[in-house]
Amino acid sequence: MRRNTKTLIAGAGAAGVLGLGLFVAVPAVADPSPAPSTSASPEKGDRNQWKRQPHRWAARGGRGVHGEATVRRDGGFRVVTWQRGEVTGRSGAVVTVRSADGASWQWTTNDKTRFRRDGEKSQLSEVKNGDQVIVVGERTGATRTAVAFRVPKD
Repeated sequence: MRRNTKTLIAGAGAAGVLGLGLFVAVPAVADPSPAPSTSASPEKGDRNQWKRQPHRWAARGGRGVHGEATVRRDGGFRVVTWQRGEVTGRSGAVVTVRSADGASWQWTTNDKTRFRRDGEKSQLSEVKNGDQVIVVGERTGATRTAVAFRVPKD
């Protein structure tokens, strides 16, 4: 009996260490692109957190450059997309962003798009070529519409 107890304790300890390692390591190296379909649930009582602040899941991990996922929302399905990269052009309400891997996407902005620069409210006119940005939005067909456009602090 004593031997089984030691084995059980050793196994539980090893599982705990492995679980803790995965808990710490996976978010640090995970590509945020699958985040909408596999992201952790918002805190209980705050079910609309990701709707109000979609840039939070895009910024998680810090290593992904772009991605999209199909999510269930408002009784249907939507393609949520995000990109981290450098602004390479702007024409009217359309901003072109190029990621580190060379993917270049055009983002349409509108009066509902939220702009932030260095943590403060901003606007489209303050977005400049060369800015490093994180953009989150939805894709319908080939059109990506930005919901949140963020220029983080350096």
